Amino acid sequence: MRGVFEAIRDRLDPAAVVTDGGSVKGSVVADALGVFGGVPPRLVPGHPIAGTEHSGVEASLADLYRGRRVILTPLPETDTDALARVTAMWETCGAEVTSMSVAHHDEVLAATSHLPHMLAFGLVDALARMRENDEIFRYAAGGFRDFTRIASSNPVMWRDICLANREALSAMLARVGIEMTDLAESIRNADGERLLAIFERAKAARDRYVDAPRID
Repeated sequence: MRGVFEAIRDRLDPAAVVTDGGSVKGSVVADALGVFGGVPPRLVPGHPIAGTEHSGVEASLADLYRGRRVILTPLPETDTDALARVTAMWETCGAEVTSMSVAHHDEVLAATSHLPHMLAFGLVDALARMRENDEIFRYAAGGFRDFTRIASSNPVMWRDICLANREALSAMLARVGIEMTDLAESIRNADGERLLAIFERAKAARDRYVDAPRID
């Protein structure tokens, strides 16, 4: 965003409302501070929680935001009129708008969006580098395709997201690394009770939170 801010700095009408749709908000605020010397009151950082693994105009969907959530991260200095305008814009697209702090947003999205992409990228890369990778991918079934779909996302974009949210994301990766080590030890030790407890806990959490009905 720094390049965008630098490009508009000397041309920006004081009454103009500026917002974004990036996946990391801390870097947007930091870039605004660096370019403008402070966060412009009519800058409203935002993040629509919607998208696919495809990118570009060719992948556009008219109803992409309908029934989806959009997170806005207003700052104390954010102009209330600008916030209302951006909120109304997203609601017109059919989205449900919520707000949270910049830091909290980046922590939450590190867990729910950025981490899953890292797991998908890491799994596919690890399997692709195995000698028998042709056979592995030939017999990949629906579960593998579902889990790794997001590994087809834009690599450059995800490199940038990782670097922009590196602190929160690296912490989540370390936490999941501990969980994977624990899971591997349970399998190695034939600890069926512990495996069942992990699987049942995970299933209950997903059934409760992830499979909730979409917003109308």
